[in-house]
Order: sequence, then structure tokens, then C-alpha cells
Amino acid sequence: MLSLISFGLLATTLLSRAAVADDHTKASHPARTFAACQKKTCNPLQGCPEGTIFVSATHPKANFTKVQDAIASLPNNTTPYYILIGSGNYTEQLNVTRQGPLYLLGQSNRPWQDKILADINVNTTASNDVQIWWNDANVGGNLYTDNVYTGVLTIGPTLNATLTGSGPTGFPVPVDTPFGCSDFRAYNIDFRNEYAPYSDGPAHALGVSRANAGFYSCGFYSWQDTIYIGKLGNAYFYDTITAGQTDFLYGFGTLYIEKSTLSLRTCGGGITAWKGTNTTFENKYGVYIDATQVIAYNYTTALANVGKCALGRPWNAQQRSIFMDSYFDTTIKPAGYIIWSATDPRVNNYTFMATWDDYGPGYNKTAERLSNVTLVLNDAQVAPYRWPVDVFQTENGTPGNVGWIDQSVLVGP
Repeated sequence: MLSLISFGLLATTLLSRAAVADDHTKASHPARTFAACQKKTCNPLQGCPEGTIFVSATHPKANFTKVQDAIASLPNNTTPYYILIGSGNYTEQLNVTRQGPLYLLGQSNRPWQDKILADINVNTTASNDVQIWWNDANVGGNLYTDNVYTGVLTIGPTLNATLTGSGPTGFPVPVDTPFGCSDFRAYNIDFRNEYAPYSDGPAHALGVSRANAGFYSCGFYSWQDTIYIGKLGNAYFYDTITAGQTDFLYGFGTLYIEKSTLSLRTCGGGITAWKGTNTTFENKYGVYIDATQVIAYNYTTALANVGKCALGRPWNAQQRSIFMDSYFDTTIKPAGYIIWSATDPRVNNYTFMATWDDYGPGYNKTAERLSNVTLVLNDAQVAPYRWPVDVFQTENGTPGNVGWIDQSVLVGP
């Protein structure tokens, strides 16, 4: 019989071998569209688009010391605006309601040096030079009237448009609500909601509703409900790190994550929790994870949670969630997805919780098929959802809505 010490050493060895995905889950390069502007120089606006606004808590040439003050100064028109955020920590909530394009550029040498962010493993971390913090949670689900009030960054045209609400269909957003930001982007910024070192109620790092939003080499850190994609929200993540414990990718809209890391702080609920919506057109609302590594936050988490973390559970019975060509470490539950709860399963013939061509020590195709919950797709079945161009739609259901994504990193057939 192995001694406890020998067993611990063996487990650590096995986990260290299993905790690193192969290179195809890593971005070949970061988004470098604004690398010259983001680069740290004596003149911070060197290489930036004309009219770029500079925010810094310490630099004498800053136009604003708070990011939200810079955002609030912008007119609600269709003119693109650029905000360069200087290195440092900012404690504030950001709220973007404007309809025109807005680009938040985190000061960083990474893009200029061609360094990606999400290339981490279970024993390493990475962070950006710009950190935006707001520590808050809807403790017990009743501290606030809605989870949106906890968010670090919220993008949506009105308050009502961003509300999560309750029940199978959530908050009834008025039908005459306009669409919000047509092209929001953030580069090399970390958004942190570290209210507690455990799941203590919904705590948004990001909320996107009735808007198009792309995030490039960004980090999102919370424990519960880290990312919320609300109704008619479109969000694209590239080379990002998202950390959480409970249902930390959730919503109604469409989220596509590419070449990124999902970091499991521990297990609770599932990684994904989505509510499908009935529409007059064939919608593609759901969460799609492609060529991404799903790994434990650290070795302690990895050893304590072997086979315990679910890929997701249905927020309502029309959940659509697919993990494609992604790496699962040993923490992933062999059956993949789970029901919502024993007394409220929320699974029927409309539920679409699936995997396709995944791999790693936590991927068990046989157990997934036997679960009667997880769908194991073939090439033909995954084809309608394979790429961003397949799933992103306009608010009226027109397909192929990808013009707002940074074209230098957009993946597709």
C-alpha cells in the first residue's frame, strides 16, 4: 500500500503531466491592432489614434484619473472613441451605454512583444498591467434587486436592458429598447470582483446586454456568475483568462470563447448556465468554447476536485452550450454536464449541452454518452455552431454578424 507521502507525490506528478494542454489551445499571437498605442513610452499617446483619451491615476498628462469619467464624457453618437488606460489599479464600476464604437486599451508591452496572456498552467498565473476592481456580491441573491449592480464592467443601452431578472425568461426588457454599443472592445485589461475567496452570491466581473463586445488578452476574476451575457448580447473572447467557481459563464445571449483559459477556482454548480429564448427566427443563443483549456486554478484545487467539476447545468431547459476541440484536466466530471438539481432537472428534448472533439485526462466520451445529459456531437452536428460567423446574429436574427470582432484574430473556416 502506498504511504500518504508517496500517494501525494504520485498525485502531484500525475497532475503536473495532465495540467498542460497542447499548443493548439494557445493563441499564436495576441491582437496587435493597437500595439503601438498600448506600448509603454515616455509620451503615452505615441502611436495612438487621433483623439485618444488618456486615463491615469498618476500621470501628469492624463485627461482623466478615473476610467468611468472618461466614458461618461463621450457623446452618444456613432463616432468611434479610444481610451488608453495607464498601468495601475482602478477601483470603480464601469458602465457603457453609448451606441457608437468604444475601444478601451490597456497600457501593455505584451502586444508589441507578441506575448499572449492565456498561456498558463495549473502552477502559473498571468495578469495585465491594468487592473480594474469592484468587490461586490448579491449575497444570498437578495442583497440587491438584481445581480447587475455587482458588476465591474456593464455594457448595455439602459439599466432595464442589463437586468438578469428571474424565472425561465428573466427580466422582460421592453421591446422598444434600442441596441447599445455596436462595437465595444477591451485589450489587455483585467476585471476583478474578489468580494470573497469563495462563492457567496452572484458577483459579476462583466455584463454585456444588447451590445457587441470583444475582449482580447483580458482577464475576468470572480467566484460566482463571473460573466453575464444578457439578452441580445454578443461577446467574443480571444486569449483571455476567466476564473470562477459557480455558473461562471451564464446568460441569455451569445458568447464565443477562443484560444483561452477557463480557470476553476473550485467546483460548484457548473461552468456554464444558459437560458434559451424563443424567437420568431432561428436563433443561435448559447455559449461556445473552442480550442480552450479548462484547468484547475492551482494544485490544491486540482487535487481536491478530481472528477468533480461539471461543464455546465441548464439555467432553463433550452440551454445551449458546446465545448469544442478543448482540453479538460482531471477536475472535469467524467459525465460532462449535469442537471440543475435533483428536484428540478430542467432537461428535455430542447436541452443542448454538448461536446465535440475534446481531449485531455478529464475527457471521457463513454461516460458522457452514458450520462443521458451530455450530447457527444459528430462533425455534421457541430457544423451549424462551429465558428463565430455561424453563431453571431444581429438583433433581428441576421446571421454572420462578425464585423465588430477584431479581424486580425477572428477565426473561421
